[in-house]
Amino acid sequence: MNGPYIVYGAAGSGSVPVEAALALLDLPYRVEECAPWESPERAAELARTNPMLQVPALMLPTGELMTESAAILIWLADAHPQAGLAPTLTAAARPSFLRWMSFVSSAIYSLYWIRDDPTRITHRPEDHEVIKARLVDRIVHCWGVMEAETTPQRYILGDDLSVLDLYVATVSRWSPGRRRFYDAAPRLADVVRRVDAEPRLTNFWTARFPFAEAWER
Repeated sequence: MNGPYIVYGAAGSGSVPVEAALALLDLPYRVEECAPWESPERAAELARTNPMLQVPALMLPTGELMTESAAILIWLADAHPQAGLAPTLTAAARPSFLRWMSFVSSAIYSLYWIRDDPTRITHRPEDHEVIKARLVDRIVHCWGVMEAETTPQRYILGDDLSVLDLYVATVSRWSPGRRRFYDAAPRLADVVRRVDAEPRLTNFWTARFPFAEAWER
């Protein structure tokens, strides 16, 4: 296979940082819109690619499939080191990069699987709002931990934009929204605002995760 990268994703979803990385790397790609939450038909389409029924999934030009957003982002950055979207394997910032990429994925992103649909763990409707509220509190707490354990400069790991910044800028826009994120992580807030305003991504954000009126909630 010698065609473009194929991203299985949806606007505003976890595929957004992957798409942003591909755009910054100037790699040919196309998006197959397949949000499994929209309909059983969309879920069935995605199941043929990713049996976990999750986006993103990335088909490489070789025909190999990758899943898991953090893994995809790390691989893309490492495969194109000239773009500087991740610290190199021997760079002093590499351990922190791997730590926080994994942290965002496992400690924060993974909670949305339950938060978006509490019936996945309980069929008691009376419990759903409590579950959502506690998960949101946990997400905010985790952002606070990341804030306390990092020393952001222009970007999280220093002066260079990385896929970690793209990841945090996207995930921090999900529930409970940016306002609570800003309160929990004011130094990270400065970073994500900078990513929001990145000139190379202006058209991309408009197309894939637009800043609608009152979007920060």
